[in-house]
Amino acid sequence: MALRGDIRDIAIVAHVDHGKTTLVDAMLWQSGSFRANQDVADRVMDSMDLEREKGITILAKNTAVRRDGIKINIVDTPGHADFGGEVERALTMVDGVLLLVDASEGPLPQTRFVLRKALESRLPVILVVNKVDRPDARIEDVVNEVYELFLDLDADESQIEFPIVYANARAGRAGLDPDDLADDLAPLFDVLVERIPAPSYEEGHPLQAHVTNLDASPYLGRLALCRIREGTIRKGQQVAWCRADGEIVRVKVTELYVTEALDRVEAEEAGPGELIAVAGIPEVTIGETLADPDDPRPLPVIGVDEPSLAMTIGVNTSPLAGQDGTRLTASMVLARLEQELVGNVSLRVLPTERPDAWEVQGRGELQLAVLVELMRREGFELTVGKPQVVTREMAGKIHEPVERLAIDAPEDYVGVITQLLALRKGRLEHMVNHGTGWVRMEYLVPARGLIGFRTEFLTETRGTGILHHVFHAYEPWHGELRMRPTGSLVADRRGPATGFALLNLQERGQLFIAPGTEVYEGMVVGENARAEDLDVNATKEKKLTNMRSSTADELVRLIPPRLLSLEQSLEFLGDDECVEVTPTNVRLRKAELSGQKRATATSRKARGLAKV
Repeated sequence: MALRGDIRDIAIVAHVDHGKTTLVDAMLWQSGSFRANQDVADRVMDSMDLEREKGITILAKNTAVRRDGIKINIVDTPGHADFGGEVERALTMVDGVLLLVDASEGPLPQTRFVLRKALESRLPVILVVNKVDRPDARIEDVVNEVYELFLDLDADESQIEFPIVYANARAGRAGLDPDDLADDLAPLFDVLVERIPAPSYEEGHPLQAHVTNLDASPYLGRLALCRIREGTIRKGQQVAWCRADGEIVRVKVTELYVTEALDRVEAEEAGPGELIAVAGIPEVTIGETLADPDDPRPLPVIGVDEPSLAMTIGVNTSPLAGQDGTRLTASMVLARLEQELVGNVSLRVLPTERPDAWEVQGRGELQLAVLVELMRREGFELTVGKPQVVTREMAGKIHEPVERLAIDAPEDYVGVITQLLALRKGRLEHMVNHGTGWVRMEYLVPARGLIGFRTEFLTETRGTGILHHVFHAYEPWHGELRMRPTGSLVADRRGPATGFALLNLQERGQLFIAPGTEVYEGMVVGENARAEDLDVNATKEKKLTNMRSSTADELVRLIPPRLLSLEQSLEFLGDDECVEVTPTNVRLRKAELSGQKRATATSRKARGLAKV
């Protein structure tokens, strides 16, 4: 096999917030990709507004830096397992992996997830221990934990003998000793060029380019992002498009681009090992192959893990529909969901009994919440149902997904965390006290039990606890779980909420609305302190007489309402509730708005007449 010594293709994988995107920033600056006076944003690879707001990477993106005549193609991948479909695709584009681990937190569940995928792909790994300047860094322990993780994932001898580089990505420094960092990232670049293999190819082999991602240009239409496995591709060339259904079609490459720093640059031709963007194939999708028209040899279609969570997305059916958004019809919602399917291989969209609602399946709550958030920013009004787990039937029994949960919390809260997870059928696998006052606990919990768990967990740990979870396996159904212990305060009529009514209601529980908010029958206005739902009048006005004290209303003191974000609303939902999402509002409501019909259904269910 011949080698392309002038190219290296690597992916940077890590747990969320361990510094991948910051490290890419430093590599771009030190390779001379920007002018000295150029105005460049921090975390330049996080180009979506939502990525900047949340501080996480959602889409895998690639860039390229040049070092001593060698072009290093870098793929920045998401660290969150909900966006694992992006990671799986990115690993098919590269020949090696930089595994980034925080010098204090060590390997976490998402680290396990991305590393397992890299080891399955037989990719060599370079360990980068980042944030070695942290005052609570425990570098030696973290390196040992990574070795344990490799052994746990059944890595072979060649994979376990990985090089270790220590870094402070924010300062742009790296070294082979944590106490002796160079002033730049030169040691990291040297190890990378030496240990990541150059792309190999076969002389005279016909063209094979694997479509691993998609992008769109307002001028050129759909762009297929490919890794060239064999052969050479030229601009204007006729190629064989090997479709997923087995059909082979001749198409013309109208434009060909390669990546330089953050820009796509036009190229006349590209050879094996290059990451390219191709225009001219409007219907191309992920996993297909561009091949030689005289000798087409399709590559295997990329496979990704199946979805484990689903929720219903439909048109807005509330009395306040149509006031905020511009995209309201079922055909618009369906077209947008189908558009999302094109570039997101880990999503599924299935029909439901209703013609204006669809079941959307994904990897986790965050992935589905990000999709809904993107749609509301585009002007959609939606009704979103409670997330449900996707079950499977194996050997005649129903199986459900189980998540591996890692918790870091002060040791004072161990008792309350154990109690919370016992109610959710969690099994404690591992518990370590590092002697710093903090405890690391690892649980296996049914995915159902984690829906709505984060809010309760943060409340009980006073906001100090950190939790992360990742899909583990399917296990037999665990039976009934006790989920939310509280009920809802439900408005019983339409109108603006008044301070007088809310003053009386705040004794019943926590309110979600402020005075002046427009409410309607069936809208959830707060959380009841008791387990059952309570219908309330949030629009009641104070009856005035002609005898009034000038200071009578000045003493009204309302507790500030708890304003829920979209993710918090999805976590809070009860079984018979949904979220109304518009460009400017997120409202909780009952699926059945009429209080009378809800009472009738409850009565029939209690008497065993209704279908459960």
